[in-house]
Amino acid sequence: MTDITIATHNGNFHADDVFSVAALKTIFTSFNLVRTRDLEVIKQADIVLDVGGIYDADAGRFDHHQRGGAGERENGIPYSSFGLIWKKYGVEICGGNKEIAHSVDTGLVSVIDAVDCGHVEGVSKGISLSQTISMFNPTWQEESDYDACFEEAVNFASRVLTRFIAAATGGISAKDIVAKAIEKAEDPRLIVLEQYTPWKTTVHRLSKEALYVVYPSDTGEWRIQTVPVELGSFEDRKSLPSPWAGLAGKELQEVTGISDAMFCHNGCFIGGAQSFESVMKMADMALKA
Repeated sequence: MTDITIATHNGNFHADDVFSVAALKTIFTSFNLVRTRDLEVIKQADIVLDVGGIYDADAGRFDHHQRGGAGERENGIPYSSFGLIWKKYGVEICGGNKEIAHSVDTGLVSVIDAVDCGHVEGVSKGISLSQTISMFNPTWQEESDYDACFEEAVNFASRVLTRFIAAATGGISAKDIVAKAIEKAEDPRLIVLEQYTPWKTTVHRLSKEALYVVYPSDTGEWRIQTVPVELGSFEDRKSLPSPWAGLAGKELQEVTGISDAMFCHNGCFIGGAQSFESVMKMADMALKA
């Protein structure tokens, strides 16, 4: 559809307008992008985002700067242009899967919306994705070719969005695998996965008793990992035995009596062995400690 024209504002850009265009690239494989604040040009565009002062999804208008904004989510996070675009096209972008679209909104879209709308201060340390996008703007020492810089930022955002959707899809697909492992567990304190899948969210949702999760690594060995007290926490429901802390190879093998024990992190939240039988011995020792 090469006759589609998408308009956004010119000059300095932010994560919401960049990711909006990146999202639209997955819907419209070819379109004319116009960056302007000329209201007459904006009126002629098929889709307008982050400029124009109108939110009307049916008419292809996705601005949030007008008085009263453009609404907010149930959790209070207001919509920026990216959120409005995602609200209309997100499910389609995610192949019709509402759960994946919601997951992407929760982890990516709403965060960018919150920063853009001043709903949160953003990160106090390190650098956020919104700040990363802003750095694509030319500095005062560079030639001010904002349109070329915007295109670079959109290409970057397109890749991030694609990978975020892939990660969300993988996480949702993993839920059934982890749920079945919880059901099959001989000891509810120990969950055994036959293949590695993201497990923390599902374990926290379905099991209050689980202390450890055992799974194969991508290099063929086996791992035992602690279940944190809550998602994102560095505190465990039960740590691995403290005498194992920071040991590896022969030192860990001598302490555990397990001939192929490999390592235990100094924080006692993850350890490993060469074989399944051995990592299960480590799990048994940890449960009894």
